[in-house]
Amino acid sequence: MMLRRLLILAAASSAMSAFAAEPASQPAAQPKPLSHQLTRAEFEQLLTKPNELLIIDLRRPDELTRIGGFPVYLSIQAKDLEQQLAWIPKDRTIVTVSNHASRSGRAADLLTAKGFKVAGLLGAQTYEEQGGKLTKVEVPPPRTGAPTAAAAAPAASTSK
Repeated sequence: MMLRRLLILAAASSAMSAFAAEPASQPAAQPKPLSHQLTRAEFEQLLTKPNELLIIDLRRPDELTRIGGFPVYLSIQAKDLEQQLAWIPKDRTIVTVSNHASRSGRAADLLTAKGFKVAGLLGAQTYEEQGGKLTKVEVPPPRTGAPTAAAAAPAASTSK
C-alpha cells in the first residue's frame, strides 16, 4: 500500500512539473499573407524596370544599417504604413520588404486591399541567404570641428 502511494505521488509530481514547464499560453500564429512571396529571381526581374518599381522597406533605421537594404527604396515603418498611404504612388508596381517577410506580408495585403498594384513581398535576409546582394548603409561618423552651441554663443558679460 505504501509503495502504491509513493508511485501515485511520483506520477503526480512528474505531471505537475511537466505542466509547469509548458508556457501558459502560446502566442497567436500570424496569418499567412495572401500576397505572393517573391523569389530572388522574380525580384531581380522586377529590378530590371526601375522606373516601374517602388520598393517599400518597412524596417526600422537600425535594421537597415545593421542588415543592409536596397539602393533605392521608400522607408515607411510598418506601424506607420496606413497613415502614409497618400504618399505612395499608385502607378508603380510595389514590393514590400522586411527582414523575413512577416511585416512585408501584412503590408502587401494592406496595400492590395487599398487598390495598390503589389507584385509581392520580400524578406531582405532571405533574399541575401539566396545569394542576393544587399547594399550596406553606413552611418556617417559625427562631424568634427563643427561649432557647438556653447562655442557659438557669445560669452556672457560679467562687467558691472
